[in-house]
Amino acid sequence: MELDNLYQEVILDHYKRPQHKKLSASFDAQVHHINPSCGDEITLNVTLQGDRVENVSWDGVGCSISQASVSILSDLLIGKTLTQAQEISDAFMALMQSKGTEKGDENLLEDAVALAGVSQYPARIKCALLGWMAFKDASVQALSKK
Repeated sequence: MELDNLYQEVILDHYKRPQHKKLSASFDAQVHHINPSCGDEITLNVTLQGDRVENVSWDGVGCSISQASVSILSDLLIGKTLTQAQEISDAFMALMQSKGTEKGDENLLEDAVALAGVSQYPARIKCALLGWMAFKDASVQALSKK
């Protein structure tokens, strides 16, 4: 199977069977982000335990890229320290800004490398980043409450 096809399967799997897609009743911060260019929406909750991401839950509507991306994010960042989460987020941002020249570090980004091809389509980058920007916002808010 070609790598591009495998990546498409990863994206479709996360879209059809999203991880952590049910807003948790308890959280340290909740944010709602909208991609004005296409109307995708995500509400994301973050719970911290000290400097560790204890939980990320979300709900949203939108294209397969935005929904798969936040599913991947939630699965990837739960259990990580905020420093690790920042490193992963920075690597994902760099991947999205690479215009298709980077493949991403699979050891660091895991399933998120499946979104590397999105970086070739400027209109779709916002879709892929929607959940990541929501997480960044929510984690800053959660930290400010502690």
